[in-house]
Amino acid sequence: MVHIPTGQRTVTERRRTPPLWAVVFAVCAGQFLIVLDISVVNVALPSIRDELGMSASGLQWVVNAYTITFAGFLLLGGRAGDLFGRKRVFLLGLALFTLASLAGGLAQEAWHLLLARAVQGVGAAILAPATLTLLTVSVPEGPARNRAIGTWTAVGAGGGAAGGLVGGVLTEGLSWRWVLLVNVPIGAVVLAAAAWWLVETRAGGRRRLDVPGAVLVTAGLGTLAYGIVATESAGWTEPAALLPLLAGLVLLAAFLTVEARTAEPLMPLRLFRLPSVAAANVAMFVSGATMICSWYFITLYLQNVLGYSPIQAGLSCVPHSLTIVAAAKLAPRLMAWAGARNVAVAGFVLACGGYLWQSTLHADGSYLGTVLGPGIMMMLGAGLAATPLASAATSGAPAADAGIASGLVNMSRTMGGSLGLAVLATLAAAHMTGDAPADLAPGYALAFRVGAVVLALNALFVLAALPRKPGPAMDAR
Repeated sequence: MVHIPTGQRTVTERRRTPPLWAVVFAVCAGQFLIVLDISVVNVALPSIRDELGMSASGLQWVVNAYTITFAGFLLLGGRAGDLFGRKRVFLLGLALFTLASLAGGLAQEAWHLLLARAVQGVGAAILAPATLTLLTVSVPEGPARNRAIGTWTAVGAGGGAAGGLVGGVLTEGLSWRWVLLVNVPIGAVVLAAAAWWLVETRAGGRRRLDVPGAVLVTAGLGTLAYGIVATESAGWTEPAALLPLLAGLVLLAAFLTVEARTAEPLMPLRLFRLPSVAAANVAMFVSGATMICSWYFITLYLQNVLGYSPIQAGLSCVPHSLTIVAAAKLAPRLMAWAGARNVAVAGFVLACGGYLWQSTLHADGSYLGTVLGPGIMMMLGAGLAATPLASAATSGAPAADAGIASGLVNMSRTMGGSLGLAVLATLAAAHMTGDAPADLAPGYALAFRVGAVVLALNALFVLAALPRKPGPAMDAR
């Protein structure tokens, strides 16, 4: 091991340097699994409901149990990578994720599955920041890093997009359990590759984690999401919903207070003095609140309204998958020509148009008439917006905070997805009058209309708040 001084910071790494393609392969494979498991269960939800006897509102927690713990522990995972070594944390997170996938696939009761999904989210939270950090510390800022981040974004987007197809094939061909069990052999292969190829790096400094901060932010997110879901049956002014909503906000306020006062915070508030970091994370939060939810509602519409089987629903999302991957790979080229801010704005405008188009869905719709066109437009916009936001959110952060900057952008997107799904699913359910296709379609349409408004506002925010060029790296102190 050698210690290489970097200004007032120290990074520890091995003497040998692995080929960049090996680093990209290992971290992108890990990122693919993480994002895949946000969406892969969507087409399996009706089968899960039937076998485990879950309610419609309970099904949300098959998704939210994963995304909330994922979002809540991302900052802890990012800081752990900075302090204890990114490779070590990558391997630990992937091992936990793989074991939890095995437990979820073998679940016999609803609470077994929800607990396994929550632990799976913790493993993903430990793993995810290391994937982006290993790229940012391996590739210097500039076009090369933008291309690497574009590949990372494309693979992540492909994981989310492929979830529908993979989930459909496994659910119909084998069982819904295989949407989780499939992670076990893949996780084992990636573990072996990462252990062989990845090089250990970490920031210097004392090895102390802000565990109270992690507990507060996770409890706050979970309580807030529970309160939002409770409004579906209790209403916004009833104690059953109002109390958890207020408790969630209090817990999140306590988290910010702890972060402002602790000597070694989980989320250094100084990072938000960088305009690019602050604006990109806000925009990523709003993007997650809408774009992650689109897969949820599209797959439910295909199965519950159009009557598609799981595998048909999965195959129907292949064009969406190819579009978002292609757009994420195209984004770095457009960024070199038009700038990150303009590409992000264009992406959100396109996504907004796709959402508006998708909101015209109805019970007598068809794949070609009400799904294919708007879906491609939504995913084109999502792919174009994701890469410039990820690049801006990590630009200018000091090397000692590379992991936490990566954790922030992942947390913002996932936190937005968790709360956005709770809000949009609750709004959709409130406008459904039964289980027939004609009763369900208006709720799904409303979710897309609300999403279109949110995306339009996000485009205006990015145009006003995201700097044309990221600022220089700030001092780590």
